[in-house]
Amino acid sequence: MHIPDGFLSAPVWAGLDAAAAPAVAYLVHRAQRSFDEAKTPLLGVMGAFVFAAQMINFPVGVGTSGHLVGAALLAIMLGPAAAAVVMTAILAVQALVFQDGGILALGANVINMAIVGVVAGYLPVQLWGAGPRRNPAIFLGGFFSVLASAILALAQLLASGIAMPAPVVGISLGLFLVSALLEGAITLTVVRALESFSPGFVRRSSFGTPSVLAALGLSAVLLAVVGVLFASTHPDGLERLAQNLGISSHAKALLATPLADYDVGFFRSPWLRKATAGLAGVALIYGACVLVGRAISKNRSA
Repeated sequence: MHIPDGFLSAPVWAGLDAAAAPAVAYLVHRAQRSFDEAKTPLLGVMGAFVFAAQMINFPVGVGTSGHLVGAALLAIMLGPAAAAVVMTAILAVQALVFQDGGILALGANVINMAIVGVVAGYLPVQLWGAGPRRNPAIFLGGFFSVLASAILALAQLLASGIAMPAPVVGISLGLFLVSALLEGAITLTVVRALESFSPGFVRRSSFGTPSVLAALGLSAVLLAVVGVLFASTHPDGLERLAQNLGISSHAKALLATPLADYDVGFFRSPWLRKATAGLAGVALIYGACVLVGRAISKNRSA
């Protein structure tokens, strides 16, 4: 789902960067209106959990994988504005530290996942999330968040002049549809698990009891350390699309980092390389989101 550098034309990525910057600034301003400093740890653990979950690819078709995006989950837990800011922090760290998603294409990925994905994930819950329709609304939030992000990514590739034969687009949309269905199911499962663990936790928009925060933090660590053992190594839907279109070689990294591809190269064990990178990422994302939360709280107080 992360678009790398080299796929989008200069006018497309530059225009999206120019649009994303003020959009994120506006969302930070929106988040300040209702933000409480007590919510800062929840931002950190939710950001770390989503980051770790994104590392775990699961099969969605023959030779293709997908992973949780988490936009709807963040929106349900944090509200849309704070969720968009947290997802932006995740995408920025992934691009700058792990070479997952392009630096020049960061604006495109922010718009696709942190803005449109969050809004598409939040609207069903906001509109239909009361009473007996709550569970279907949560599922639809996860479903639409991925589908909207995927369609935008395809549109941006088309706008960049990449020719897409109809059969290839059809296959890609089918794979994205499967990923969207799984996103909805995972989002619903996580929300229900949190409600079972702490009844009313999500409904009352709590800032997070210590037990819930600890459970989310532990889950993030386990996903990063244990989950990587079971993660699919097949390319995700966007990577498979690039292979089918013959543009995989266009991808380029503008910045070399020691944690590229979620791999710490100085260990011999493949598992240890992945697990160490995952733990580093969990810590980085947690720290980044806590700093963002403190900055929002400080500016609100000022």
